[in-house]
Amino acid sequence: MSSLIQTRPDGKRVVALDPNKRVLFLTKDPETIRKQLRGELDLRMADVEAETLLDDINTDVMTPAWVCFRHRPEDIALDAYAGLVDAQRERVFESRALLDGGFQVIVSGNRKGTGSSRETAPQAEKWSGIELVIAASFAPIHARNNINLGQLMGTYEQLARLQAGEEIPLEEFTGQYDDLTRRILECGGLFPFAAKVRSGEIKIDPPTTGERPMTMAEKLIGSHLVGVEGASWVEPGDTCLVKVDGGYSHEFTTAQVHHFLAQEYGADYVVQNPSKFAVFEDHLLYADGVKKMAPFADQIQTLRDLQREFQQHTGVRDYSARDGVSPGICHQVAREQFVDPGDFIQATDSHTCMGGGNNALSYGVGATEYAALIYSGFTLVRVPESIRFELTGRLAPSVTAKDVILHILKHHAVNEDTLDRVMEFGGPGLASLDMDERATLTNMATECSAKSGICEGDTVTAEWLAARRAGASAASFEARFVRPDAGAEYAGGVHTIDLSAIEPMVAEPGDPTYGVAIAQLDKVAIDIAYGGSCTAGKERDLDFYAQVLGEAVESGRSLAPGVHMYIQFGSESVQEYARAKGYLEIFAKAGVHVIHPGCGACIGCGPGVSETPDQVTVSAINRNFTGRSGPGKLYLASPLSVAASAVLGHIASYRPGMFRQPVGASGA
Repeated sequence: MSSLIQTRPDGKRVVALDPNKRVLFLTKDPETIRKQLRGELDLRMADVEAETLLDDINTDVMTPAWVCFRHRPEDIALDAYAGLVDAQRERVFESRALLDGGFQVIVSGNRKGTGSSRETAPQAEKWSGIELVIAASFAPIHARNNINLGQLMGTYEQLARLQAGEEIPLEEFTGQYDDLTRRILECGGLFPFAAKVRSGEIKIDPPTTGERPMTMAEKLIGSHLVGVEGASWVEPGDTCLVKVDGGYSHEFTTAQVHHFLAQEYGADYVVQNPSKFAVFEDHLLYADGVKKMAPFADQIQTLRDLQREFQQHTGVRDYSARDGVSPGICHQVAREQFVDPGDFIQATDSHTCMGGGNNALSYGVGATEYAALIYSGFTLVRVPESIRFELTGRLAPSVTAKDVILHILKHHAVNEDTLDRVMEFGGPGLASLDMDERATLTNMATECSAKSGICEGDTVTAEWLAARRAGASAASFEARFVRPDAGAEYAGGVHTIDLSAIEPMVAEPGDPTYGVAIAQLDKVAIDIAYGGSCTAGKERDLDFYAQVLGEAVESGRSLAPGVHMYIQFGSESVQEYARAKGYLEIFAKAGVHVIHPGCGACIGCGPGVSETPDQVTVSAINRNFTGRSGPGKLYLASPLSVAASAVLGHIASYRPGMFRQPVGASGA
């Protein structure tokens, strides 16, 4: 029972701190955190400068991958914040540090909970006794996970008042939300709220917004309202029940979904429309081959076993590995096989937004929310704001969509223009990008802390989908396209991006927002080059790797001495594409290690991870958080730049024909 929320004799509910519990401030100084954990220091908000608080605490820091191998929240809490390290890469939080610290409140800076959609992050706090989370701003999926768990979020000003002994009415913490979100918090989380909806105690009416021009996200949500025939108008801030067309989970998350469903609805629970949902075995397939993962082999196997149990229990689509080979990464296979224009897709992974390249609205949710929606067939949605990127021009031959999204991260995400908004991509420049490049843009919307990303549909979209769906015609997909209305309102503004002006970019270690043009980067020698993941394991990405490496091989070159390069396919169909194009021979001649489909090094669970802190990796994946792919330094770049760097031995951009010149003539 919460000791934070109290009921007065007059029935009014207030928030008040328990005098026997403490407040933990996550500061930029690790030693200050350690002193608090040891009980040597108690801080007050009135005495703390906001700029000294830690910004961009990502979910990998809160619960690194190895902590997520446990599916019970009480076990996850044992190692809360295990990924927070100091300059010497020593853990700031030892095991049980948060759990045994007697803390009720935790405080940090901007953009709390960036990164993946793993609900384990707020679970680690809640099951350690945290009841109030204070931050300057929150990443959208993380904020939603807090709400679904019944975790209150507040401001610095509210904390100062609480520490001064004030009792604050509960509605001051919940009143900022729409009526239904407020009720979820006041009920103690999504499952207690859902129970009251089923019993009729809480009634949800559709929005009453009048006719208005709408963005793509608004139109798609308006066409999926529960209890409404046909399309309806909605606007940002409206809260409504929305039908879900499909979704999926993977072995990193399914065990929790299964556990929560059985716990909430009984061992004989059933799910709605199982043919529209799926499980994938893609994230941990190669974990057994990573030395640091060896101690967790039994836990990983338990996750696999529980996913198989869930699949057999529910009858959802099965994309399990066969003979040790996965059909592919969930996001890539989903866009190839069952995400259609106009769909509303929910899945337990933050890169679910990759489906937006198919003109669908798709984004990641936590295990609690996914369990609730797969049980009911619908979910609660607060209509998001949008930001539009109007693309013009064409990319230079040395530039890819990865460079475009790194540019957006540097110039828009840092300023929080994209925060919790749907990134809408359109304009004449979009037509110059193929479907795989569009998928790169929407895939990394989550790195922008956006709600999702969505591309306008066109002939390219329809023909690509028709080529991959037996018996379907391009016209059938064109009929499903969702387009923005003239005059639609974009709270984040409309931003024109001239593709021809984009330079090859790299994100420096620590965060994808640390972007810099490669031309401005000091020479950085590398040890590892990795091409793969949902972001960079698509057909077009394989074209890029082969283009650079093929040119190098033709010129008698291969990987630079001491550099190891890995290329991992996003799906079986991508692997077959590469084989048919003759790319496997090129990769073999260049000295590249090729890996069957899966997530692998992107999540620190496969070949290509660094093993020592002094190693440097240049990678085409989506995230470079500390420790994400091993203990070394991780730079993010495009597939073209990754391949060029592997041949040169240092981070570099690619120019067509550069390897046909004498060594040194290219600026190498």
